[in-house]
Amino acid sequence: MLKPRKELSGGAVFHCQQAAEKALKAFLVWHDVPFRKTHDLKEIGEACVELDTNLMGFVGRAVPLTEYAWKFRYPGEPEAPSLEEVEAAFALATEVYEAILKRLPKEVEP
Repeated sequence: MLKPRKELSGGAVFHCQQAAEKALKAFLVWHDVPFRKTHDLKEIGEACVELDTNLMGFVGRAVPLTEYAWKFRYPGEPEAPSLEEVEAAFALATEVYEAILKRLPKEVEP
């Protein structure tokens, strides 16, 4: 894996959170389940688990990504995440994305 530059790590974890969020929301959209505007992966994930209880483990592991929707986005916030934190966030986002993709029809695959 390429090592991201430290000054870009806040943006990297933000995009990991966004990838997980958008995958979960896509699952809800596919099933015509409405959801409110939120970045809370616990809330979005619980709605997904109601449709497929096998997603519980994926959702539970992804919930900590929620804080990346805001934590490093504004000046004066905490120090940038470590490269290890970025790699862990990327692994979680990938896991959620792949879990959702397996539950959608083949015709929606990229």
